[in-house]
Amino acid sequence: MLRLENSLLVLLAAGRSRRFGGNESKLTQEWEDRPLGLHAAGALGALPFRGRLAVVGDLTLDYAALGFDGVRNEHRDEGMASSVRLGVCHAREMDAEALVIALADMPRVTAAHVRRLFDASTDEQSVVASSDRQAAKPPALFGRGHFDALLALTGDSGGRELLRNATLVSADAAELVDIDTPAELEALRAATRAAERRSG
Repeated sequence: MLRLENSLLVLLAAGRSRRFGGNESKLTQEWEDRPLGLHAAGALGALPFRGRLAVVGDLTLDYAALGFDGVRNEHRDEGMASSVRLGVCHAREMDAEALVIALADMPRVTAAHVRRLFDASTDEQSVVASSDRQAAKPPALFGRGHFDALLALTGDSGGRELLRNATLVSADAAELVDIDTPAELEALRAATRAAERRSG
């Protein structure tokens, strides 16, 4: 089994929020009294990774306060793969045996779920992805046997091509929700208000 303590967490936060519309970044929008883009960082940053890296664009969110090193992606117009490559280079510099790719626009992902990704791994050839029972998706764990393949990615595919034969770890669809549009953010807020009314 791969070890979390010998691995790198890579949080992708360099997107341009094109589907969100206007000039606003979705990651700076408030949800539950915190910018949307800091929720995943807060949840996963508490895990004992060897290193934590936030790949950012023009954001001013304080990832350092949550234990992340930051690197600016100067080539983010080339797509998500350019951010993934920065993460892989960092993983190699620190001799990590694996890396976890997580997205900053997935505010409900949990540390317990990421631990399950490691539980499902075997060795450095492992690829373990999350599943909402419809598709393989991040967060995803890649053993270092796949670092070369990740470095060869281009465009906006991220590591999607490598997830086709991944071991899948299921989670509730609500936990794996990612926010791309204002409507999706409002749906998340509505779901939160409904849950608060039920618990109150």
